[in-house]
Amino acid sequence: MLATFMEVLDTAIASVALPYIAGSLSASTDQATWVLTSYLVANAIILPASNWFSLRFGRKRFLVTCVIIFTFASFACGAAPTLGFILFARVIQGAGGGALQPLSQAILLESFPPAKRGAAMAVFAFGVVVAPVLGPTLGGWLTDTYSWRYAFYINIPIGALAVFMISRFVHDPAYISKAKAPRFDKIGIGTLAVWTGCLQVILDKGQEVDWFGAIWIRWMALFFVVGLSWFIYQSWWGKDPLVDLKVLKDRNFLIGCALIFLFGIAIYSTITVLPLFYQELLGYTATHAGITNLPRGLASFIFMPLVGYLTGKVDSRKLLGFGFLATAFAMYRISLFSLGVGSSSFWLPLTVQGAGLGLIFVPLTTVTNDPIPRERMGNATSIFNLMRNIGASVGIAMVETIQVRKAQMHINVLDKYVNPANPLARQTISGLQAAFMAQGKDAATAHRDAYAAVWAMVQQQAAMLAYNDTFRFLALTFVLMLPLIFLMRKPKKGKAVMAH
Repeated sequence: MLATFMEVLDTAIASVALPYIAGSLSASTDQATWVLTSYLVANAIILPASNWFSLRFGRKRFLVTCVIIFTFASFACGAAPTLGFILFARVIQGAGGGALQPLSQAILLESFPPAKRGAAMAVFAFGVVVAPVLGPTLGGWLTDTYSWRYAFYINIPIGALAVFMISRFVHDPAYISKAKAPRFDKIGIGTLAVWTGCLQVILDKGQEVDWFGAIWIRWMALFFVVGLSWFIYQSWWGKDPLVDLKVLKDRNFLIGCALIFLFGIAIYSTITVLPLFYQELLGYTATHAGITNLPRGLASFIFMPLVGYLTGKVDSRKLLGFGFLATAFAMYRISLFSLGVGSSSFWLPLTVQGAGLGLIFVPLTTVTNDPIPRERMGNATSIFNLMRNIGASVGIAMVETIQVRKAQMHINVLDKYVNPANPLARQTISGLQAAFMAQGKDAATAHRDAYAAVWAMVQQQAAMLAYNDTFRFLALTFVLMLPLIFLMRKPKKGKAVMAH
């Protein structure tokens, strides 16, 4: 849990510290976004390859090595004197962090008997749930109080403790310690690097250059399609592929991967867009935003042990359905808010969302991995986590695009009503002009400032309406997951597995 917690926490913290990193290293915000992109590309490349490295070097040895690499790279990121240095360190950090989630998941799957896996997963999920909730708040506090560098230094004690605990308590099963790794699939890793890298760059930079309006984006899209097609061919028909996609022949695993992809879109979009909504539009501080999000984390804490108890006793598909409905309701409820909303109004929908997340993590992986034999579990968890990571990247790009495009659309609509022919607009402008003149400004300056204030109001209202549209889109995404549940087979009685 420590290794996964550290990796998930770092992803959330780095996004909060991005503006400070740009200012400190004399870089533009656009240049600084490569701090996130470089990490995600390296992470996505190593993640599906983690099973081969486990067979080649031993799972425990590889996991400890990855934690050490991630921890040292975190120190290098914090000590970086230039943008180029931190980008290099982030690539190393992403490579070290890519294997942490699938390896941790596979180890937990095999460390407990079937009857105890649900309860074990519930404890593990505490770290998974708290990291993205704690990340933005902790990152904002460290950056404001000390420096953005401490957002990376915080990984050092966690990494040291993780290395100690893994070395002391984790052991490889016999089939891992005696296994012989197949030849290294150079074509597989090469095509994987091409399509994941191109996809991440397209998603990160597409909105800035009007997507396919830019020629270089079209070329990147072509390389992505060619790379992905070649990777799929190699992974399905090639000899000793790096990633064995034939595990997708199982219906439950295939649908589970589709669900975790959609879930990645929805939940990581939510985690990204809510802090922006709090701080940029409602004017909350990082601490205030963290407190507002607290009910979601508390509800997940409360429901996790209950879900761990219910797993194996109740059809996991039913728990999954209730979880999707709860999270959809929460996002729809938030989509009805206006600029005058108080922070206490978020408590009910976020509590419902937290409970819904608790009902999703365990059942989704239970149903998905139920038919997978332990010898193929490392390969399966790599694919499962890769689909969630890709969904996260796609989701963040989608909500950013929706937010920008919808805000512009609403500005165009609202702008029609803000003109001298509208009595209410004329009255508002006159009132503002009079207020500015009462402050000692001359008529011309007051008139200009009044129009500027009205324009700011229009932009604020347009942004609010765009956020409403974004939250409705996320609610719809959760609803669209429901039909897929009915296509899944019922898992074997009492067989529960771990989720992230």
